[in-house]
Amino acid sequence: MKKLHKLVITSYIGPFIATFFISLFILLMQFLWKYIDDLVGKGLEWYIIAELLYYASASFVPLALPLAVLLSSIMTMGKMGEHYELVAFKSAGISLRRIMWPMVMISMFLAISGFFFSNNVLPVANLKSLSLLYDVRQQRPAFNITEGMYYHGIDNYVIRVDEKDDSGQTLRGIKVYDHSDRRGNTNLTIAEWGTMAVTPDKNFLILTLYEGTNYLENSTGSPLDPSRPFQRTHFEKKVLKFDLSMFDLNRTDEELFKGHFRMLNLNQLIFYEDSLSRELEKRKQAYITTYKRRFNNFPSDTIDYSRLDQNLLRKADINFIHDSPIDALMIIPSAMDMIRTNRDHARFSHEEFRSRKRTLARYQIEFHRKFTLSFACVLLFLVGAPLGAIIRKGGFGLPMVISVLMFVAFHVISMTGEKFVREGVLEAHQGMWLSSIVLLPVGILLTIKATTDSSFLDTDSYLQKLEKFFLFRRKSNPDKSS
Repeated sequence: MKKLHKLVITSYIGPFIATFFISLFILLMQFLWKYIDDLVGKGLEWYIIAELLYYASASFVPLALPLAVLLSSIMTMGKMGEHYELVAFKSAGISLRRIMWPMVMISMFLAISGFFFSNNVLPVANLKSLSLLYDVRQQRPAFNITEGMYYHGIDNYVIRVDEKDDSGQTLRGIKVYDHSDRRGNTNLTIAEWGTMAVTPDKNFLILTLYEGTNYLENSTGSPLDPSRPFQRTHFEKKVLKFDLSMFDLNRTDEELFKGHFRMLNLNQLIFYEDSLSRELEKRKQAYITTYKRRFNNFPSDTIDYSRLDQNLLRKADINFIHDSPIDALMIIPSAMDMIRTNRDHARFSHEEFRSRKRTLARYQIEFHRKFTLSFACVLLFLVGAPLGAIIRKGGFGLPMVISVLMFVAFHVISMTGEKFVREGVLEAHQGMWLSSIVLLPVGILLTIKATTDSSFLDTDSYLQKLEKFFLFRRKSNPDKSS
């Protein structure tokens, strides 16, 4: 390996690793901020949150990889241009394409690795993260009784306390409503004070009440009957036991999520796409056959539907309406009902077909996404490397701003194309490759400008051109300038 290649690779690998983990951290913080309300206050163990963040970070790798390639390529080429290393290479007869060749090979390797990651690792990471996130979102908030508030966290019970000591174990002014018999507030227990403790296995809550009264309305008799039995019991000590197993995190079977389009590899996506396409076509053919049979109650094999209007005109006898007005009054409402039924059936079928097409489009989108995100590594390198050579700025300042703007443009175009595919405006291969089609000419143009040492983004050259333009106008119009 030549020394030039070693220099370029060592200059590129360091910023790439740093920007990759920074990008991954930013995407992970965005994920955490989005679901922060579902994670806080539920008493989750630290390893549950760590597992969720681990799988979520793995699912963000295909998105962080192109951003890291873009940013690191701008930083590397910009730093070499800022320190006049590119000028020294070119003066020695080394072209920019030869300088960029090791970075091209690394980008190609990253694109291939990203594809295999998206096809083999990403479906498993999505399955683990989304199934765990679903269970966490279904998890109840942690057991926490607050002073002066009615607590509804335990099934069939409502608890209210007036005061709690600093340790949270001694309570005063306790009210416990028992709704286990599903008859409303018919069983109430009031105590002056009590203690609260959780069993060592954290499966049960032991609430010991002192100096209280239990009020119970029996279920016999009418609720409006003044003689309805009522029971009042005083006690010095009473122990209530509540099951806390409902607060444990219950894991859902991952087999229920495996049919989701984000949990499938290429072969599985092809299988599901083929099945959905066949089912959609079968439903369309069934609708056409059913509609023909429903139309005017004629069998589908007795009418030439290419000449449907002429056949109906031949079968219709206008004189029948004039000769039998009573029968006509009975036929017209029946025909109107048939028209309304067919119209509603057509509307419902249209909505069904539209829903099926959207479902099919999601699988097609995921199929092309595995290729577009990998190709984005090469595409954004073609944009970033020549752009860094043109601006000649290293570090995290201007390169960071430019790379973020370019990636945002790439991501916005990608989301726009994906939305067009979901709505049926574009085909999947058109919408998902829209961002690549738009940015590929930009990358080629920047590469040509950087190779030919063009002052494409040199502000001084543009200012000089503006000065020459205004100076030319002054010379051409001496009367106005005087």
